[in-house]
Amino acid sequence: MKTIFVVDDSSTNLLLAEKVLMDDYDVITMLSAFTMFDLLENVTPDLILLDIMMPDINGFEVLERLKTSSHFSAIPVVLLTGITDVKTETRGFEMGAADFVTKPFSKPVLLNRIKAILNVEDIIRGRTEKLREQTKLLEKRTEKLMRLQNSMTSVLAHLVENRDKLTGEHIERTTAYIEILLYEMMDKGIYQDEMQDWSIDIIISAARLHDMGKIVVSDTILNKPGKLTEEEFEIIKGHTLAGESILEDITKKAGDDDFLQHARLLAVSHHERWDGTGYPHGLKGDSIPLQGRIMAIADVYDALVSNRPYKKAFSHEKAVQIIIESKGSHFDPILVDLFLEVSDSFEKIHTE
Repeated sequence: MKTIFVVDDSSTNLLLAEKVLMDDYDVITMLSAFTMFDLLENVTPDLILLDIMMPDINGFEVLERLKTSSHFSAIPVVLLTGITDVKTETRGFEMGAADFVTKPFSKPVLLNRIKAILNVEDIIRGRTEKLREQTKLLEKRTEKLMRLQNSMTSVLAHLVENRDKLTGEHIERTTAYIEILLYEMMDKGIYQDEMQDWSIDIIISAARLHDMGKIVVSDTILNKPGKLTEEEFEIIKGHTLAGESILEDITKKAGDDDFLQHARLLAVSHHERWDGTGYPHGLKGDSIPLQGRIMAIADVYDALVSNRPYKKAFSHEKAVQIIIESKGSHFDPILVDLFLEVSDSFEKIHTE
């Protein structure tokens, strides 16, 4: 049985309301709004019948307190009044009253008004609960799809990395570096306009595919135990366009989404340089996608601190120095400054 509070400073009105409602509802009557607020700490009614003209605190003041409370604002309130002017009703509805009932009230009118309001509340509550359940189901499906996407991405990335035997765990490390940079950018509001619609988790996952295009490069060149010739280096450089092309093909078949957009931009632009001397398109400054500018720092840092056939690994300190010296030429100056603030975290990942 639903519970109704009736608040009125007239004992006669309370007795009449209880008599009218008691067969259909659990009725609790009160002579004071202060008593009602005390009771609300332990009992939440389905509806409140509230007199406007009361001596201690009037109905409008009570209504305001109810509707501005995070705990009680959803309780429908029907105002009881002997005043039937438009101004009073307008004020009440603007403050959130569900309805007005004029005193002295008749049993049919009062019952019908209450039943109508509670029926609407039941419908709303049912739809809200259904929407909540649908939202939970959607969240579970989204989480499952994200796990599937991350697993497939990881498998694809490792297929590429396993062919390139000289880089060793490059993808895992650069993904960790990217995560550090992205969260620091979010925290400091750096490039916040460009990043306002970004999902950090999606970009982190997409970063694993930045070298996707290496899958088309021959093993002979990819694993050459020495410095590449100019011709071989040109072939290696083509992995950026190859990665973009592969991801575009996937997009055509699977449909475009944020993940594929980010992956495509990371693949094609992570070797562009701030001064325009990078590849494959020779983009300059802000014309380089932000994804590529971020990836460039993570990619180069990892290359510097790792052994390669043509060089020994540099120390963390030397790698940081080289990146500083490349500020404004190879790298976005703003991102270099950010990198310096988190470079210790890069070192921890490198030395793990």
